Amino acid sequence: MAEIDALLKLMTDRGSSDLHIKAGASPAIRLNGRLMVLHEIPALDAEAAERLALGLMDDRQRASFENHHEADFAYSLSGVARFRVNVFHQRGSVAMTLRRVSTERSGIEEIGLPPIVRQLADEPRGLVLVTGTAGSGKTTTLAAMIDHINSTREGHIVTIEDPIEVLHQDNRCIVNQREIGIDTESYADALRHVVRQDPDIILIGEMRDHETVSAALTAAEIGNLVFSTLHTIDATETVNRIIDFFPPYQQKQIRLMLASTLRGIVSMRLIPSINGGLVPAVEVLVMTGTIREYILDPEQTYKIRDAMDEGEYYGMQTFDKSLLALYQAGRITMDDAMSMAANAHDFKIKVRQLGVTSQQAAESGIY
Repeated sequence: MAEIDALLKLMTDRGSSDLHIKAGASPAIRLNGRLMVLHEIPALDAEAAERLALGLMDDRQRASFENHHEADFAYSLSGVARFRVNVFHQRGSVAMTLRRVSTERSGIEEIGLPPIVRQLADEPRGLVLVTGTAGSGKTTTLAAMIDHINSTREGHIVTIEDPIEVLHQDNRCIVNQREIGIDTESYADALRHVVRQDPDIILIGEMRDHETVSAALTAAEIGNLVFSTLHTIDATETVNRIIDFFPPYQQKQIRLMLASTLRGIVSMRLIPSINGGLVPAVEVLVMTGTIREYILDPEQTYKIRDAMDEGEYYGMQTFDKSLLALYQAGRITMDDAMSMAANAHDFKIKVRQLGVTSQQAAESGIY
C-alpha cells in the first residue's frame, strides 16, 4: 500500500488528474490534459502491477475482479484526495487507471460555469443532463450543483453511483448516496425503488441504457429533479443519443417524455489555459418552446444548434460562443480554441469580425 499511496501523493502534488499503471512501463500521469511518463520511476513488472492493484481492493472487490477481470471502485487516501479506480487486464497482465476526484468544494461560478447552471440547479423538477467525454469536468459540475441545492433548500437527495465519487454531507438536505455493488445490485434495481424513498432530487451517475433512461424520464415526469450524465459531445448529440437508446416504435413516446421533462443540458470540454491548468468551455441548452418543438419533430432536431446560437436571452450558448469568450479574455490560445470549435474556419472569421485580439483583451483587464 505504501508504494501506491506514494504514487498517488506524487500525482496529487503535481496537480495531475490521472495516474496510469501497467506492467512493463513506468507509471504515467495526465497533467493539464497531456500524458507524461514518469521516467524517474523504474518500469513495473507484471507482479508489481498486480500487487499494487490488489492492494487497493477489499475482499469483495478482489472476488469481483477475479470473476470479471475488471473492477470499478473508489479509494480515499487520508489527507491527500479521493480517487476513482478502474482495474483491468491487458495482454495478460493487470493495469489500472486512477482519477483524482477533487475534494475542494467550489461554487458554480468559481469553477468557471455560467450563471444559468445555477438556475438549472434551482429548477423544482425535471431532467438536467451534464455531458462530455471522460475527464471533461462532469463530476465537478454535478458536485457543485448538488452542493448548491444542499445549501439553499430543504429536501431529500438520493444519488445512485458506480462508484461514489464525491461525498456529500447533510446540510439543509438529507443526502443518501447508494453505490452499485455495495448498496444496490444495479442502476435498474435502484431506480425501481427510488421513487418509494420520498426523493426530491435524484442523481444518476450515468445513463447507460434504455432502462436507465426510461426510469430517469419517469422519475422526472412524476415531479422529481433528476440529474445524470452522458458521454456525448454536445447538446444536439445528447438529444439524439437518448432517443436512439430506444427502438423506432418507442421513439415518438420518448420524444414526448423528453420534451416535457428536459430542463437543460450542460456540455463540458476542458481546454489548456494560457495561465496553466485547464479551463472549461461550456455549451448550455435551456428548454424553450422552440427547443421543445425541435425535439418533438425528428425532421427539425438538427435545428437545435441554431436555436441555441440565438438563445442568449435564455442563457443558452454554443461551444463556439464559450470558446470565443475565453479567447477574448486571453485565457486560451487561438490554436486550442480552433481545435475545439465546431468549424475552425467559421470560428476564425468570428474572431476577426470581433476585432479584439486575446492580447488586447488581456491588456484591457477583462481577465
